[in-house]
Amino acid sequence: MKKILLTATRYTLITAILLGIGYPLLITGLAHVLFPKQAAGELITRNGKVIGSQLIGQAFTRGNYFHSRPSAAGTGYDAGASSSSNLGPTSKDLISRTEASITAEQHGSTVPVPIDLVTASGSGLDPDISPAAAYYQIPSIARQRHLSEATLTQLVDQHTTQRQFGLLGEPRVNVLDLNLALDALTTR
Repeated sequence: MKKILLTATRYTLITAILLGIGYPLLITGLAHVLFPKQAAGELITRNGKVIGSQLIGQAFTRGNYFHSRPSAAGTGYDAGASSSSNLGPTSKDLISRTEASITAEQHGSTVPVPIDLVTASGSGLDPDISPAAAYYQIPSIARQRHLSEATLTQLVDQHTTQRQFGLLGEPRVNVLDLNLALDALTTR
């Protein structure tokens, strides 16, 4: 019995070291060698300062910027609290939150608000919006930035990522990239 217990303990320790320490270190090392940008979180820096990541959404609250989907992650885009709201389609809380978001987004417009501007993504951290959501925001941003809608439409078109391999996913616009391009456009 003692021999069996020692053998089981030895194999448990070896397995724990190999799979709990060795394997994660190997995979992390390979990721940093093969995909350094992605392994580092696809951080975006300006003037030596990290201003965001292409993988995690940010709250843009000023009206002269394109803004992301609402976040259900903690206090908003908190990667440590990534989760969805877990509210079902018949939830009164979800319905009232969505109605409030629609009212806030409409700004007197009669055009229907794109769904991704009033509902959170599954992780609550989505950095992308649909092209329709970006186009919807153009008139308001054009007024506030004193730019033509055609200029902003062209900017959105330039920052729209199409389906991967032409069939996977949906076209999308990274909001941080779009807002950085917007700032570059207005500071020229």
